[in-house]
Amino acid sequence: MIDFIPPLYYFPIYINTCLGIVIFTLLHSSILPLDAKKNIILINNMGILLIITLILYLGLRPIHWSFGDTVNYYVAFKKFANGGSIKNEPDYGWALFMKFMSYVISIYAFFTLCVFLYIYPMFRISKKLFKTYWYYAFLMFVVSFSFFTYAVNGIRNGVALSLFLWGLCYTDKKIIMGLFFLAATLCHKTALLPIFAFILTYFYNDTKVYLKIWLMCIPLSLAMGGVFIIIFSSIGFADERLSGYLTSQSEGGTFASTGFRWDFLFHSAFAVFAGWYFVIKKQFKDSFYSQLLNTYLICNAFWILVIKANYSNRFAYLSWFMMALIIIYPLLKQQFFKNQHLMIGKIMLLYFGFTYFMYMYYEYLR
Repeated sequence: MIDFIPPLYYFPIYINTCLGIVIFTLLHSSILPLDAKKNIILINNMGILLIITLILYLGLRPIHWSFGDTVNYYVAFKKFANGGSIKNEPDYGWALFMKFMSYVISIYAFFTLCVFLYIYPMFRISKKLFKTYWYYAFLMFVVSFSFFTYAVNGIRNGVALSLFLWGLCYTDKKIIMGLFFLAATLCHKTALLPIFAFILTYFYNDTKVYLKIWLMCIPLSLAMGGVFIIIFSSIGFADERLSGYLTSQSEGGTFASTGFRWDFLFHSAFAVFAGWYFVIKKQFKDSFYSQLLNTYLICNAFWILVIKANYSNRFAYLSWFMMALIIIYPLLKQQFFKNQHLMIGKIMLLYFGFTYFMYMYYEYLR
């Protein structure tokens, strides 16, 4: 356990460290070419150090209310450790995982394992797709708006969607991919949305059509948002607990503002614009990237339809967890700019800029 850092300083240390790393990466990108040997050695060493540091820093965090549901997971873990049984758990696989682990490891080892299962798939898919340049994709994951939240608060959801990413490493081995998708679903049923969306892209993968659908969802949500909330809650999307998020009242001070979230729509549009720019404007041809992009558009369109609901951010993460890949993928696969290394650094700073701005904004409101 890391007890020498006050819990309330945990996120500020993380976010400001990310700022330093992003600025360093930007400055470094202005000095060396992307394929320079010195650059490759540096980014690979920095990447490994970042992975180890994050797993230990987040996994050995104190059990404190400032980390949201960390306390609730601690209570559930202790219940299982003391012989508690699994009763009416909506995500049976996760409950079984917790119960087994409660018999063999401590609570801090459990949280560290959860962080590993959350972070390692991000490294795994970055390494699979981009080889020696995996650091840039992984860092984009780390500086994403939702990264910290789903490492320490929405732990089950974070692990489930990371398992989905891990499954994407085996698109050429459908049985293994299917097993990872099954594990993701057993951890958290909402993983069904990106899984079904990804499967749909095997049958229809026209980005232009999905872009139009995404755009159409904005006026539909503005005009009929309440109707879609009622529809999705009545059909019991995923389970009763998640349907409750759509209709329940938010608690004061939570990350669950009501109304149409233009700020979050603006954030979501980063990936949409990137996809449009590379696929439509620059004619980037990559079938797997098209599948990723279209999966994102489907999942994000669903969120837009229920954007006015309290706790709709929980549904936003069903697409946001892919944003880093959507934005960085083409830049690590094909030359688009004269000094592409510097452009990667600038895009990374811009992408992280939203995360840091929202941090400063919430600090101001506190």
